[in-house]
Amino acid sequence: MSLTAPHLVTEIPGPKSKALFAKEQEHLAPGLQGFALSSGIAVERAQGSVIEDVDGNRFVDLIGGIGVNALGHCHPAYTRAMHAQLDKATVGSFTSAPRAQLMHEVAEVAPKGVDRLQLYSGGAEAVESAFRLAKNYTGKHEVVGFWGGFHGKTMGTLSVNAAGNAKTYGPVPPGHKLMFANCYRCPLKLEYPTCGIACADVAAEQLRQSTTGSVAAVIMEPLQGTAGNVIPPPEFMQRAQGIAKEHGALFIADEMITGFGRTGRWFASERSGVTPDLITLGKAFGGGFPISGVLAKQEIAQAKPWSNPSGSSSSYGGNPLAATAALASIQTLKAENILANVRTVGAAMLAEIKTWKETIRWVGDARGEGLFLAVELVADRKTKEPLAKKVCDEIFQECLKRGLLSMSYAPAIRLQPALTIDQQTALTGLGLLREAIAAVAHRHGAG
Repeated sequence: MSLTAPHLVTEIPGPKSKALFAKEQEHLAPGLQGFALSSGIAVERAQGSVIEDVDGNRFVDLIGGIGVNALGHCHPAYTRAMHAQLDKATVGSFTSAPRAQLMHEVAEVAPKGVDRLQLYSGGAEAVESAFRLAKNYTGKHEVVGFWGGFHGKTMGTLSVNAAGNAKTYGPVPPGHKLMFANCYRCPLKLEYPTCGIACADVAAEQLRQSTTGSVAAVIMEPLQGTAGNVIPPPEFMQRAQGIAKEHGALFIADEMITGFGRTGRWFASERSGVTPDLITLGKAFGGGFPISGVLAKQEIAQAKPWSNPSGSSSSYGGNPLAATAALASIQTLKAENILANVRTVGAAMLAEIKTWKETIRWVGDARGEGLFLAVELVADRKTKEPLAKKVCDEIFQECLKRGLLSMSYAPAIRLQPALTIDQQTALTGLGLLREAIAAVAHRHGAG
């Protein structure tokens, strides 16, 4: 049976969702993802870009697991591969046919020469491993990130995060955060392209002034996700790589969100013509299964002790089931030419959200590449003051009432649906989002 949405039969959340949610809360520790807590729904099943809750309500899913759900829910090729592997082997670090094939499939689409892969189970784990490898290879210890960057929630990643989550954990390891090219909110009050990417000049000088002379790695998201799907000019990544070279450091592209087709390219680094020294992988990589990785150049991957037996391994990394998930994901992306769908549907979505500024005065900016899009809501277009969080929460609830799951709980609404989403479903979801924003704007006298 094909699932279509929206389809609402109860209030949201419905009685069965409320009961399951309450049961889980009896022993669930705090800190679950905000949209899951705010919605209160319990999922029964899902297909493509539609989620059905236990009460029979169906929602258009524009969240997409925050970049994880590349193939859509329960893609038949993916589920067939996983079912078949479950009857064979699921655990262990021995070589398996899926893992051996996976190595070649990833190398085929990776930037030339960046073809040595080590596997893990989570994004931050892969970033931490990339830092260890950089330190082993360079013999240095400082790591560098950028304003707005997010690379995980472990201690090492907190040292380069500048997305606000490092402020309440006390001292963190040595790290630097440099200015990033957020053109809509340029801290230098300049305009692209006449700015000459001045933010990169500032970033380079920042590091010169603050480093102790021992920079091991510079890490950058080609497009920033957590910061609000921020899209810098392509030249900025080239300049960031230049900063790394100036200090004899490795350049790491964190492609957790942007890798494996999100922008209509296999990797977002391609838009800048940059070949990183290391690439961190995750999210879409496993199509929903927890698997991540570090891609490295051959020479760099030999650094010790990272390259020693058990020196860079993980108990879960690359087990037969995880390898099957990643292999099925990559092979399906290739076989079904899904990157072409990303470009086509993404262009249609971007064209639609760009019209919203004409009728909704809260819309300050609409941007996107492929299926990596954002609508930035502001209280005032001139000052660019972000819309209040409590108002965004109202928009999220209005979306739920209309049968839409979206990241509309923050001023920068991130749109990252499954890469397989069809144009009709995508535009239906955007129509619901527009209705919700307009309804709340009218309620606040801003319609």
